[in-house]
Amino acid sequence: MEFEHRYAGASQVSEAAGKSALSFVPDLLRPPTFFRGALTDALPFREAMSALHDVVVSDLRFQPKDRSKYLAWRAQQEAVDLVGVARDRLETAREIERLQAELTPLESHIRTARAPFYQARTRYWKYLFERDRELWFKLDPVITVHPDQIFFECFSRDESSYGRLAASYEAFDELGERACGTTNVDYSDGLYGEFQKLRSYKRTSLDVDPSGFSVATAGEAHREVKIDVPESWVRGFLQVSSAMTLTTTVVDLHPMDIHNVCLVLRRNKELVGPRSLRYRLRPGEPVVIVVEPWNIEVRCPRSIYRGDKAQEIRVWGRRRLHILERLLPRAESVRVFLLGTGQPSFYVVKLGALSFTLGLSGWTKNDWSASGNFDLMAAREDVDDNTRQRVFARLGEVWFSTAAALAKDLGLSEPLVASSLGGWVQAGRAIYDLENGVYRKRELSREPLPAAALRFTSPREEEAARILHQGKVAIDEVTTSDGHTKIAGRIQYKGRVRAASLVLDADRRLVEGDCTCDYFIRNRLHRGPCDHLLALRAAERRGISDLIESSPEPRKLRSSTSPRKLVLPQAAPRQQVSFWEWLLVVWKRLIQAFFGR
Repeated sequence: MEFEHRYAGASQVSEAAGKSALSFVPDLLRPPTFFRGALTDALPFREAMSALHDVVVSDLRFQPKDRSKYLAWRAQQEAVDLVGVARDRLETAREIERLQAELTPLESHIRTARAPFYQARTRYWKYLFERDRELWFKLDPVITVHPDQIFFECFSRDESSYGRLAASYEAFDELGERACGTTNVDYSDGLYGEFQKLRSYKRTSLDVDPSGFSVATAGEAHREVKIDVPESWVRGFLQVSSAMTLTTTVVDLHPMDIHNVCLVLRRNKELVGPRSLRYRLRPGEPVVIVVEPWNIEVRCPRSIYRGDKAQEIRVWGRRRLHILERLLPRAESVRVFLLGTGQPSFYVVKLGALSFTLGLSGWTKNDWSASGNFDLMAAREDVDDNTRQRVFARLGEVWFSTAAALAKDLGLSEPLVASSLGGWVQAGRAIYDLENGVYRKRELSREPLPAAALRFTSPREEEAARILHQGKVAIDEVTTSDGHTKIAGRIQYKGRVRAASLVLDADRRLVEGDCTCDYFIRNRLHRGPCDHLLALRAAERRGISDLIESSPEPRKLRSSTSPRKLVLPQAAPRQQVSFWEWLLVVWKRLIQAFFGR
């Protein structure tokens, strides 16, 4: 998907005697959005913006080593070794040297011809981060100005981490003109370096510069930027927004608890799985975080779990928590929102009048847009288009509100309004604020995004969503043994009942599966799980278990192994021959045999 922006200049940080000014240049193609204010304390803002930058450039996916130089050296060394072996045979050695003399210029010519390609590839994969970090930014950060706060949003390059920095107006001792709305701002790696120069003894102002709009009206020069991002990146951004609207388990931690977890991860490097954090939650008792696979317990005596039931939740991708390390010295508290085992988690760090939200997918490799996360964008309840438009129009008037307040204003039921708001969140036109528990209007892009087309990554996911919405899923068994979890159940859809089961390993990855449908019988797991397995896993994650009285259909045998009835060719029926006809035939054969000699 291609996003187009137009900027009247570049964002910059200007320094003067005792004063610093942060000036962000907004996108001129979007509705005018601007802000002016002077920060009370610049240091928490500096650290939070640095953490936001770490989210943008974050990419913890496995990066293979560049072995092109080693392979070239090895090819050259093989020729040298061959000459050394043949040195004892003078004639052979002379012949090899003659051929080597002819071959060396040819190889040099080939290397020279291919050098631009290899150099370009090496620069892109190995030196991208150091030499051209602009390519690490998928999309310029999004800034939203609201009546009570201004907040920045970004999404990581590996599509697994989400960052949001919110600054309430209490963080500013002076407020200038402002216009509410959402816009993209010009951002570069050089700007990150300028952020590090902010000091507490300098007065710091923050501007989302409104002068660019007057420049565009005057027809002066501007800079156009076109950014092409994969659909998976946009899908991940929408899914993380939708995940924030789901029911969560809330855990309040002291900043030192997160520091202790990061310290354990700094001191140890895992070689085998599971690579997870296990939250042991007991009502009225301190939270215990177990770091696997070493089973190191991090006890949190200052963090008491206030929930009403005991539970144990495991999350993966824990090394992304290092993004929060810069914030911890100035943090007042950390509130953790857990969706469940193997599901996304959110960490809200309170920095006085500032707050930083870090959203993490289930695990790093399985990003937000990976298979099986489609249910994060599932509709909660059917809502007609007129009601959806009324709800969004009212949200646009007040900019932020709770579902209950909007339901009271519009005279609608709260579940209907909440479902409508969830649909706008999934479409990228609203966001749920975890810290304050309100919905906020936020247009992710200038043009509406095709949310329906972005929701699913395959036809099987779309069919699984239909099963969850129109069919029934019964969870018959959930057992855990040796770190593996087995889930068995039945799926009733379109008048048919299927039996399905799957096995998840210690890292919540699908390792085994079984289903009685035709797709699984033909392909097994070679082409990914079938729609029934996807629906079964999604139902278990969402706590769905319907009542199905019918028994599943018997398994169909594969066509290549099904028993076949042996059918022998039948001979044609024999005609009745008289004695005289038979005697005539015999005499003819005797005569032919006699004269044939």
